[in-house]
This record gives sequence, C-alpha cells and structure tokens, in this order.
Amino acid sequence: MEQITRRKFLKLGLAGSVLLVSYPFMVERYLIQLNHYRVYLKNLPAGFQGFRIAHLTDIHYGSLTPLWLVEHVVAMANRQAANIIVCTGDYVHERDSIQQIDEVWPVLSKLTAPQGVFSVLGNHDHWASTSQSLKWLEHSNQNLRHRAVRIDQGNDHIWLGGCGDLWEDELGVDLAFSSAPPQDFKIMLAHNPDTTDRSFNTRLDLILSGHTHGGQVAIPFVGAPIVPVQNKNYTSGFFQTNNGTLFISRGIGWTILPVRFNCPPEIAVLELVNTA
Repeated sequence: MEQITRRKFLKLGLAGSVLLVSYPFMVERYLIQLNHYRVYLKNLPAGFQGFRIAHLTDIHYGSLTPLWLVEHVVAMANRQAANIIVCTGDYVHERDSIQQIDEVWPVLSKLTAPQGVFSVLGNHDHWASTSQSLKWLEHSNQNLRHRAVRIDQGNDHIWLGGCGDLWEDELGVDLAFSSAPPQDFKIMLAHNPDTTDRSFNTRLDLILSGHTHGGQVAIPFVGAPIVPVQNKNYTSGFFQTNNGTLFISRGIGWTILPVRFNCPPEIAVLELVNTA
C-alpha cells in the first residue's frame, strides 16, 4: 500500500480547499434541480385533480447567468407536460438598461404549455426598465399583471391572476380578480412573498412567489442568514397564511453575491390535489 507523503497530503488538502471554496461560486448555482411538489388544497374543483403547474422565477439573466442557461431552463420547463407554466419575475439582473431585457425575452417567449404561459414582473425588471419589461410582457402574450384568466377543465374552472411587484408597482390584487366570483378557486402570482401579508379583499387559495432565492445560502441547523423579505420565515417552500397557501420557489439566478450553498436553483412543478 502506497504511503501518502507529506507533500501529497498537502496537495490533496489544497485541492480540497480550492474545491470547497469554489463550489458555491462555480458549481452549485448551475446545478438546477427539477423538483416536484404535491399541493393539497381543500377548495380545488374536482376537475383540476392532478393539474400541473411549472413555476419559474428569478432567472436574473446577465452576469454569470448566461443565455444558454436560460435556454436550458426554458427547454426543461417545456418538457414537463405541465398544464400551464407561470413565471414570477426578475428575469434580468441589470439596472437602467434594456439590453438584457431585449436579449432574454425572445428566449422566454419560447415557453409553451397546453393551457397557457402566464407571467408577472419583479423588482429587478422595473429597475432595468419598467416600460420595456411591460412591452415584452405584453408582446409575449404572457402578461398577467393586474389581470386574471379563467381556466376550464371539463365543467369546472379556476382563476389565475397576477399582481404588481410589492416594491416597485401597485399590487392591484383586488383589481386583478375583479371579474372572479368570490367563492371561486383562485391562484395568484406575486413576485414578493410579503405580498401575501398585505391587506386586500380577495380570498385566495394559492399564492406562487419567488424573490428570496431561498436565501442562496442555507447553513445547516441555522438556515438562511440573509432573506430580502420582512417575514424572515419566508425562505422557500410552503407556508399557510391568512390569505391562502403560499409557495416560494428558490428560483434560478442570483443577486448580491453569485453564490449558492445548500440551496440549489430549482424549477418547481406543482401538482394540485383536492384534500376532500
């Protein structure tokens, strides 16, 4: 058995240290997970049992999130046989420029699902250019900002609506669902999960959000030390709130620092299940 010399031991230690340090910067943030979730909802119409939603958020195309990665994400989402695809904002990383908006939206416009693709904006989209982001949102036929659509399955239906970004827009929750009967099942797209705790009159069943990136760094037994929300419990996953069930995706991209540790990016596929 060959003995490990001190020099070899030091080389192995150095290589391990380099790998450990570089992993959050160069590896994990490209390890996109495809995560399937079952969402149990008591008011779900029977016709929507097993209804599938692919959820994308926080792509943050730009520095260190190249266009080929966005194309890969779009292709992955299109392959999931979801009934609908929804996107909850922050498609670009830049500020005060339309370059990334004009580059990423032709790719996002390739998203396709049998019953539609629906999107809202996040704070970064407004920081880059509100007018250009809204232009592409409309041009892509994905615009759900301050709107709701009725989705039919047989004799049953649900409503899918979208609000404005909490930081940079009017929420418009009640405006979005103004045409929906109060008793009908409703899903809302909201970039920032803190939206769930705001005051509005519309009764919601499910809210889909992003914005947090799961904190990007999740320390074992501690959790995420930095989460850009008021409710620090809102990191990722499911939460029961006074305004309905909230799901927060970890999203794809990064902000502040280009790192991911114990918090890989995800495409979420949600299967709706009636608890009755």
